[in-house]
Amino acid sequence: MTTLDGLHWMCEMNKAEKSAAHIDYYYTVMRGDHEQRHEWLVIPHRLEFAAAKGARYMVYDHWIDIPEDSYMYSTAFTECVAARTQKMSNLTSYGKTVRLKVRAPQLRNNERLALIGGGETLGNWEAKRAIDMAEHENNEWVISLDADKLPRTIEFKFVALDEEVDVTPLWENGMNRTVELPEIADGEVVVYELSQAYFPVYPWKGAGTVIPIFSLRSEGSFGVGDFGDLKLMIDWCDKTKQRVLQVLPINDTNITHTWQDSYPYNSISIYALHPQYTDLRQLPQLKDEKLRQEYEVLRKSLNALPQIDYERVNNAKMEYLRAIYAQEGAKTMKTAAFKQFFEQNKEWLVPYAAFCHYRDLYGTATFQDWPDHHELPDSEREAMSKSTTKLYKEVAFWYYVQFNLDQQMRAAHAYARKKRVVLKGDIPIGISRDGVEAWVEPKYFNLNGQAGAPPDAFSANGQNWGFPTYNWDAMLEDGCSWWVRRFRKMAEYFDAYRIDHVLGFFRIWEIPIDAVHGLLGQFSPSLGMTREEIEAYGLHFQEELFTKPFIADWTLERIFGERAQYVKDTFLDHAHDDIWQMKPEYDTQRKVEAVFKGKTDEADLNLRDGLYALISDVLFVRDRKNKDKFHPRIGVQNDFIYEALWDNDKFVFNRLYNDYFYRRNNQFWYTEAMKKMPRLTQATRMLVCAEDLGMVPDCVPWVMNELRILSLEIQSMPKDPTTRFGKLSHNPYRSVDTISTHDMSTLRQWWDEDEEQTQTYYNTTLRRGGAAPHPLPGWLAKDIVSRHLTSPSMLCLLSLQDWLSIDEGLRLPDQNAERINIPANPRHYWRYRMHLTIEQLLQADDFNNEISTLIIQSGRK
Repeated sequence: MTTLDGLHWMCEMNKAEKSAAHIDYYYTVMRGDHEQRHEWLVIPHRLEFAAAKGARYMVYDHWIDIPEDSYMYSTAFTECVAARTQKMSNLTSYGKTVRLKVRAPQLRNNERLALIGGGETLGNWEAKRAIDMAEHENNEWVISLDADKLPRTIEFKFVALDEEVDVTPLWENGMNRTVELPEIADGEVVVYELSQAYFPVYPWKGAGTVIPIFSLRSEGSFGVGDFGDLKLMIDWCDKTKQRVLQVLPINDTNITHTWQDSYPYNSISIYALHPQYTDLRQLPQLKDEKLRQEYEVLRKSLNALPQIDYERVNNAKMEYLRAIYAQEGAKTMKTAAFKQFFEQNKEWLVPYAAFCHYRDLYGTATFQDWPDHHELPDSEREAMSKSTTKLYKEVAFWYYVQFNLDQQMRAAHAYARKKRVVLKGDIPIGISRDGVEAWVEPKYFNLNGQAGAPPDAFSANGQNWGFPTYNWDAMLEDGCSWWVRRFRKMAEYFDAYRIDHVLGFFRIWEIPIDAVHGLLGQFSPSLGMTREEIEAYGLHFQEELFTKPFIADWTLERIFGERAQYVKDTFLDHAHDDIWQMKPEYDTQRKVEAVFKGKTDEADLNLRDGLYALISDVLFVRDRKNKDKFHPRIGVQNDFIYEALWDNDKFVFNRLYNDYFYRRNNQFWYTEAMKKMPRLTQATRMLVCAEDLGMVPDCVPWVMNELRILSLEIQSMPKDPTTRFGKLSHNPYRSVDTISTHDMSTLRQWWDEDEEQTQTYYNTTLRRGGAAPHPLPGWLAKDIVSRHLTSPSMLCLLSLQDWLSIDEGLRLPDQNAERINIPANPRHYWRYRMHLTIEQLLQADDFNNEISTLIIQSGRK
């Protein structure tokens, strides 16, 4: 393009286009051959060719950055909350045409845009003569006018009209619009892309429920929630005026075929869905009547259990799927629907099926331990793609399973859209090191590191998730295509998503592969400190003392008491004076873990944990990429090496520590996030929400505001360190408000965990006098829920357990059975199930009316 003044740019192009066709385009800023910046890609400019063939178009448009209300363009709005039918504008035969385009994202699903203006052609400002416009792409409306019937200067406004009844129009804010028309020649179409229409309406707010699919229970499910139950849950949301249903990750996690696979954030594939979610009711019946009756008896038995029996349920479902595959597989796989599914998904489907096949053949998902197939040969991948080969027949069962899951989940998604309910998924930050992606795409991962989280309210030793960390250098080389593919697959099933641990896109807490706890981790990437930088703070850097475990006679006495001598004799070597060091065979936490494997006696576990603590008692951790740089060890102020410092050194170290963790890396991490996140958030039109809890650097809200990502707000975990409980009225609009997450105690549990805390909340936040009642009564739970619903947050999403807390007759008698996960326990069994069936929930009229009333009264809809 060319410019005369640096502000206005122009170009000419010749393009033969048929009438009724259109082109979509966007602008970009180049420096040489490199793109410096581009417009918002989610909704490009659209130019329709709606005039006579051979017309000449003169287009006046403008650069569009990501708008403040970009969420209104997400499929959560355009396909669910405010779903309308788009259509191209009608062909015109005017000699000279003026076309007006305008974006109006505030319109609700029952509204349309029209134009009213001065002069006979524009209706003389009479509401009944408003001219309807066509919504030719999401939230953008267009109208073509006969230029021969217009004055040189046109004056008009846009109005919103009700689709059903033409009531008094809702006028846009601001002064009348005017457009000065240029000289228009015959056969010309002048297109004006106008500034957005704003209407005096309150921003939309919605309410919803959060529940894992495995926790759903219906009268017909097979001991675990499935995609058929999901439809029933959508019915309940719709019935109670809820507009969002959020679930946990739904990908396949089968690694060991034991209950340890119940952890939904450790998937073996970022694409494949978990076979346990197959709704067997949607499959053809088994023809073997005896077998069918046996499974029905088993189904009823498993479905009556108060919690999920993960192993029995999954074994039974897999046996059933193999039986139905033997009966129906060949016929199904000849259908056009299956062939289309296979072609569209084979890039991930074939490696997934191969992985499952070899996992079961070799008896382990740890592919490094397989006798063969440490990678997938191209020849095998190709053979597994051809239905005539022996290898194809060996893995085809997994194609069949994934085809059925895909069909059922797509059907649930379509059903949710029909009911105007937003399905919200969850994208885990990590992948399993014993999974398909680590096997076939290892270049994208650092398999010698472990992802986790620094110490927080959930875990004093930090969290070690065990996932490999990402090799962002390799990912950025190809434009984060791995992530883009992942997000686009998810968009086939969901209209909104939660980014699990969004902080990982800024920096991940990377833990050495030989560590068990998270304390020895470091942020990656991050700006490590040199010896000179450390000493510039005034702390004399003693490398040996500060980077190796500090083990002294007095520390051993404090940790082990009367067993201190046994620890010295068994696990330690004497270094000098009263200082000790770990023997080489015990000098990492993983080595210690191996020694104590299988021991469950409390004394042994205390001894093991004490040795873990010895190994992590360092003041600085050496940088994993540059041995001459160092990171202060997280939370070291609670350890002996810190206690051993002089008071002056403690003061200096604390200043260094706070600078490092809260200031030093802010701009660096902002830059790192902005390399990745714009590509990911614009890869789909799903509504982007983030879990931004934990040790949040200042740059996180900078990026989230810039990219219009919804934050997560929890009143009991305020982001303002000066307050004990967050003020709901201070929640930003672009946020998700909730009471508890799957990683936390439910409202009822939290209420009884710390009575001093509850009393403070009762008197100060709820502003009620006297003693707080225990256990939490339904009337008070209702008050708390109501307050959250009236917060300014766009979304208020509550766990089913917290919704049920308001009804003492419906809620689970044992509040401790409501907990889904305990993050401090990496071996937690995820088995929570609704104690009611969804059918019973649908029939609980008093409870449902109460929820509907609360939602309506709060201004959510």
